[in-house]
Amino acid sequence: MAGGPPSEVQIRVLPSSSRRSGGGGGGVVHPVEVDSPPSRPASAGATPSPIVYKEVKHFKKWMPWLIPAFVVANTVMFIITMYVNDCPKNSVSCIARFLGRFSFQPFKENPLLGPSSSTLQKMGALKVSKVVDKHQAWLLITCIWLHGGVFHLLANMLSLLVIGIRLEQEFGFVRIGLLYIISGLGGSLMSALFIQSNISVGASGALFGLLGGMLSELITNWTIYANKVAAFMTLVVIIVINLAVGILPHVDNFAHIGGFLSGFFLGFVFLIRPHFGWVNQRYAPPGYSPNSVRSKFKMYQCILWLVSLIILIIGFTVGLVMLLRGVDANDHCSWCHYLSCAYEIGSQLNVTCATNGKSGLYNLSNPSDSQIQGLCSQLCN
Repeated sequence: MAGGPPSEVQIRVLPSSSRRSGGGGGGVVHPVEVDSPPSRPASAGATPSPIVYKEVKHFKKWMPWLIPAFVVANTVMFIITMYVNDCPKNSVSCIARFLGRFSFQPFKENPLLGPSSSTLQKMGALKVSKVVDKHQAWLLITCIWLHGGVFHLLANMLSLLVIGIRLEQEFGFVRIGLLYIISGLGGSLMSALFIQSNISVGASGALFGLLGGMLSELITNWTIYANKVAAFMTLVVIIVINLAVGILPHVDNFAHIGGFLSGFFLGFVFLIRPHFGWVNQRYAPPGYSPNSVRSKFKMYQCILWLVSLIILIIGFTVGLVMLLRGVDANDHCSWCHYLSCAYEIGSQLNVTCATNGKSGLYNLSNPSDSQIQGLCSQLCN
């Protein structure tokens, strides 16, 4: 019994990243149109074998749960912080006093609608003197779960949902969770090295780490993108705008820069994906021989992975050693203070009345004894 020619199969990877450029397909491998091969004469009654198309899953689509959990955790921590703050008991005046102990500190003390500086320190805000003198290194991590106020919390959590959920869907909770935490640590570390007079809180460093990871993911997985230049330019514009916002007063741009750099190098390590040629070979059906044997990753991907890992290890090691030795990085970089205006807030004076326990935080530079006495009288009356 005569048979037709062997079936031919060709597959194409439509990665999830192509959806960002207008493609579809749900992250699976789809068939490609191929020209029919020349048919050999067949015996009477025999029909030529059709070209076989095969669809196989490759890039798994994850169900995001960790990023929403981070949002819930940050929100719960803010509620607990406001409960501990108890403005009516500890301050002379409060905003939204009808909220009881959840009311906010005065605008002159905290324009973000949040707790006092002393409360944030109790809850684990980053204070460089505590890290250096009291060896409380865990403050580098705890500070990224705290926020200075409602406005601060809303801005960060909305950004986290927009950026983080898409990344977790693409790469899973383990890699994105590590990227978030380590980037937050990197942001706290750089902030502590350059801004040593004020406390620091917020998830901005971790958020910028996700942005940095998106950029390096685009670079290292360059071959699987459809509209490469458009995607690259869009992402760069978003990053530049966000970094420019960090130059505004009262914003800790060093945390943004440290988080971004950490996430950028971590992206080369955590977010690397096999290139198209390997996937085409890996999921080829039986009987189909690819033109050549290809490695899973391209050479440039392996080089970026190794170099980034070395930079991360050296960077975090040197940074931690410098911090624990009490080094002020501004002494070694005369122009770095132009990158952030956070330290230009001024000297903060925390005054507490000994009789009723009420406290207040005031931005005063070199206050006189009469000014301090006046503030004490105001708090104690």
